[in-house]
Amino acid sequence: MSSRTVPRADVAAVLACAGLLLVGWCGLLVPALIRSIESEFGQTDAGMGVFFLVNAIAYAGGSMAGGLLTERFGRRAVLSLAVVGIAAGLVGLATVASWELFLVAAIPFGLGGGAVDGGANGLVLDLYPARRGRALNLLHLCFSLGALASPLMVGRLVEAGVPWQTVVVGTAVVAMPLAVLLASARLPSGRHARPAEVTGPRIGLAWPLIALAIAIACYVASEVGVSNWLVRFLESATLGLATSALALFWGCLALGRLASARWSDRFDHARFAAIASFVAAVALTGAALVPSLPASIALFGVVGFAFGPIYPLIMAVGGDLFPARSAAVSGFLSGFAVVGAVAYPPVMGFVSVGVGLPAAMVGAAILALACAVVLFLVGRRRPVAVGAARSSEAGA
Repeated sequence: MSSRTVPRADVAAVLACAGLLLVGWCGLLVPALIRSIESEFGQTDAGMGVFFLVNAIAYAGGSMAGGLLTERFGRRAVLSLAVVGIAAGLVGLATVASWELFLVAAIPFGLGGGAVDGGANGLVLDLYPARRGRALNLLHLCFSLGALASPLMVGRLVEAGVPWQTVVVGTAVVAMPLAVLLASARLPSGRHARPAEVTGPRIGLAWPLIALAIAIACYVASEVGVSNWLVRFLESATLGLATSALALFWGCLALGRLASARWSDRFDHARFAAIASFVAAVALTGAALVPSLPASIALFGVVGFAFGPIYPLIMAVGGDLFPARSAAVSGFLSGFAVVGAVAYPPVMGFVSVGVGLPAAMVGAAILALACAVVLFLVGRRRPVAVGAARSSEAGA
């Protein structure tokens, strides 16, 4: 082991964390600014649902395509261009004059975010094969910190009189140095040479990976649904309190990932995530139905803490299954994660118009319960394989 290996891994890990921090911040920009944007463009919750749908479809495309492009062209090119896509989308969101162009700007914004998300996960899977649970929880802790800081700071800035467009453009400016660093850093390439004749099944057809794809889609549908609509759900609260509640949700989610980073590798990843998803489903049902505003906000904090380890642990199980295809697996799972965001959170806007957001939040709780069931079945079917994989990694 050369003396240069550790610094290289550290630099690559820091850049991956910076990428997820950016994606977390950007993911909460529009939800935190939803009241200002609806007012600016004369939109209802249904219109915002269309935006979330367009952005989610683009994000899914970026996640899946990013993994495949990484296997062909390498991580530096794909990740750096993805950050440029995020910045271009942000500038478009802040400067367009019509709602239709606002929706168009969501496409590069979503494509870039998805590619960075999947790419950072694949990078960390390659860097830390023997400690995937810990490494991925810490990576997604950075996502959570970005998502925590975004509504907390954005709400205060808008209340202080800063135009929402200035906040969005400022994010684009801050993102560009990261693109430069990713283009110049020494990263594991992620390239994968496909053999001329493939004797085994494609990774997308392996039943455990399909099950993980279903689980991660259900989880993200629930998490994004809560995150996108929480400020709107707390309509009786002031903007400052509502954005603080969203920050509480993401702050507790960050704490959940920090705690999981310490303990998750001692247990079966799938079962650990299943228990967390079940707890989140119960707490979310309570948060949606309890008549007390303070109690509802507190329960949303519990939901965030329970949500924390689910996404990174699903990624960890995928890395255990296909360690040689980290870029493709992380892109595949990230893409299916966004299928959940496409399938349900945008619909919540229409449900809100029809029967109210509490019913939509209960639907998100049902999806979290479905995630728990699938993960429990995965953990029940493959505990020996997981343990063997970790033992071989630890001895490597």
